[in-house]
Amino acid sequence: MNHDVPPGGRISGFRLARLLGEWRRRGARQGSADLAAAIRMLVLDGRLPAGTRLPAEREMADALPVSRTMITAALDQLRSEGLVASRRGAGSWISLPTGSLGIVPDTPLVGQSMVDFARAAPPAIPGMLAAFDSVRLRLPEQLVDHGYYEHGLPELRRRIAARYEARGLPTSPDQIVITSGAQHALALALRLLTGPGDRVLVEQPSYPNALDAIKAVSAIPVPVAMTRTGWDLAGIAAAFRQAAPRMAYLVLDFHNPTAHRLDAEGRAELADIARRARTPLVIDETVVELDLDGDPLDGPPPMASYAEDLVVTLGSASKAYWGGLRIGWIRATPEVVHRLVSTRTALDLGSAVVEQMVLADLMADPNAALAGRRALLATQRDVLMAGLREHCPQWRFRRPAGGLSVWCELDAPISTRVAVVAQNHGIRLAPGARFGAHGGFERWLRLPYVLPADVLREAVRRLGLVAASVNGTTLTGEADATMPVA
Repeated sequence: MNHDVPPGGRISGFRLARLLGEWRRRGARQGSADLAAAIRMLVLDGRLPAGTRLPAEREMADALPVSRTMITAALDQLRSEGLVASRRGAGSWISLPTGSLGIVPDTPLVGQSMVDFARAAPPAIPGMLAAFDSVRLRLPEQLVDHGYYEHGLPELRRRIAARYEARGLPTSPDQIVITSGAQHALALALRLLTGPGDRVLVEQPSYPNALDAIKAVSAIPVPVAMTRTGWDLAGIAAAFRQAAPRMAYLVLDFHNPTAHRLDAEGRAELADIARRARTPLVIDETVVELDLDGDPLDGPPPMASYAEDLVVTLGSASKAYWGGLRIGWIRATPEVVHRLVSTRTALDLGSAVVEQMVLADLMADPNAALAGRRALLATQRDVLMAGLREHCPQWRFRRPAGGLSVWCELDAPISTRVAVVAQNHGIRLAPGARFGAHGGFERWLRLPYVLPADVLREAVRRLGLVAASVNGTTLTGEADATMPVA
């Protein structure tokens, strides 16, 4: 067990009581066992991340309200399980037993029978080949030049700026920097805004590759738990005060993995919180175009509309058009753009020109290009949800209004076990622990709906067999591991 106090915020007794809710069973005589079980579930669900400092026992007893004896007994139980650690003079904090995360490493797909439910990335849109053909005819005009564009191809920057204009955010091409994907864009933002040992506020759960990028620059993620309905803005404000992060990384449009979207009122409140703390917000808009229930132009205004001087926006072609383009971008103030480009030269000298030309061609009429993408994803979403209701009726989920995946709440903390067993049934999954800054989320599983409908139906059928197997239910069928994947 790790007994060092990890960096992180402190949760007050009042906030802990709100998270616990109605934790005590009616008529139960062992209240300490109920309290330990309730705190344990918050840890496993990632809502109390590792490193969170707990209130003093007296404060906890007053907030719940229960006796000090009950608090002591509950914490003793959690200490014996390795979920709470304590040190004289430092108090108590949430911990995790060594090896408890059970993260399944990335492994190559096995032949054609493995269904990849771990990657939320759709294939290319139908117009991709036509765009490449169009670019091929115009390529000679580029071949006579050097091909280096540190800011990005001017034509593409103009079209990205125009898309922000259409969403109600005045933007000039000088505010756009083209990158080699959103992950590259995040790496550049982290390089500019943070240094080793700095703290970065993140949602809990969050996008796993973003968490990896933060750790790769030796920064420290400071997680703030999402609620059932979205963002805990009071918790973000408290984390800004207590942890003093150098920046925050947030996905406000169809959050990955929960699919929540922050409304205009919430964005205004978040901007006010960030202004008071003077904390830059790096906003990932990778899936903002994938509004499956409406028009992306009718959604909440971009976050930069509320706090332009504090917001760095990341965009990408990977989810909307095709990941193989490896084109992303950053939108920021001209001053930040200048600083980004100045630091970029130590890493690369610009993104590939041909792919930028292809994306510029596709973005000449983005509404027409993406309408089919959204319609197909909406159909596949509904197929996945119908399959879950039939084959995994014990799992709960909310219908996502956009994005690429369903965030499922399992009937027990078995996410990692499901991911391990699923490989024997020809399904590759990312366990819930991958989405937590410090693990957890054993009751959750992200299921993308980016595969064809027939593949989704068969994959969920297999998943139902996996769930029954993990829960010890007698199975009457066998998984078919030979289904080809388109």
